[in-house]
Amino acid sequence: MAGFNIRVYGILLTPNKEILVADELIRGAYFTKFPGGGLEFGEGTRDCLKREFKEEMNLEVKVTDHIYTTDFYQESVFKPGDQIISIYYFVEALEPVQVPVRTASEPFEAGNMQQYFAEGQSESFRYISLDTFSAEDVTLPIDKIVSTMVKQGYLEGKW
Repeated sequence: MAGFNIRVYGILLTPNKEILVADELIRGAYFTKFPGGGLEFGEGTRDCLKREFKEEMNLEVKVTDHIYTTDFYQESVFKPGDQIISIYYFVEALEPVQVPVRTASEPFEAGNMQQYFAEGQSESFRYISLDTFSAEDVTLPIDKIVSTMVKQGYLEGKW
């Protein structure tokens, strides 16, 4: 039976005008996406995003402005027939980021992947300068739309 899969993602911008992305190995495929994840039953979207940042980065965040909610049909890559609904917010770190964050331009360089496998990890984080950031830096179709919105806001001086 087809269903809905609700995802909640956070856009974290640094004072140095960088954006945080997650490089992740999921079911044998490589994705670059925004940090976040699936809404659990009984959970609000903002609470979901706080939980996801705590689980993935051990980072307390403040969820601020809503950016976008999917307004078109997007089928799940992992569960054909299911519809993906993604919700995006800006987030602010309430404490220093403790996990390693890379500044490499390549998301899945060989040395980094060896470290993933050695540590049993499938996700790492990296900053990309907003000056060079574009929709081409992320993998998922809905993330591409949000990337364009964020970049346009940056160019217009909104953040």
